[in-house]
Amino acid sequence: MAFENMVVMGRIVAPYGVYGWLKVIPDTETIDGLLGYDAWWVGKAPNWRAIKVEQAKIHNDVLLIKFAGVSDRDQAFSLKGQQVAVPREALPEPDEGEYYWSDLIGLQVTNKQGVVFGKITQVFETGANDVLVVREEQATAVQGKDGKMHEEYRERLIPFTSEAVPDVNLQAGTVLVDWDADF
Repeated sequence: MAFENMVVMGRIVAPYGVYGWLKVIPDTETIDGLLGYDAWWVGKAPNWRAIKVEQAKIHNDVLLIKFAGVSDRDQAFSLKGQQVAVPREALPEPDEGEYYWSDLIGLQVTNKQGVVFGKITQVFETGANDVLVVREEQATAVQGKDGKMHEEYRERLIPFTSEAVPDVNLQAGTVLVDWDADF
């Protein structure tokens, strides 16, 4: 298994009860998007291990999961903070114009005027649309309140809509945005 081809699909946030159940917050389009996979890969890159899902339930906005071999609260607590991933090859191909968030991370963002904004470091959902977090690669020296100089990296939040993001080229590793450099 090529561990660099894992796609993070959620995270374990807490134990649930005393019998080894866990609360998982999925990063999927639908809350039950992870339930189609019998085994999940748990850990943090590059240290993944496959764990079989014995039982799963939807509870409000989280998944309640019972893993094979996790039978008490202490074992469940040891998994808190771990990421949940699936192998890239197990995922369906996205439709035209759709992207997995993990494919967008690290892409170089430039606006229509040729200004390089930096790289996508995160994508999150707002309800209305997804948002790209783009961080400049060059830091700016800023004087703090204490009088000492420190580095700051500018971040831009750009709505991931067809109007604001007219072109994504995964092969070239680039994203073109219709976004003012002063925003």
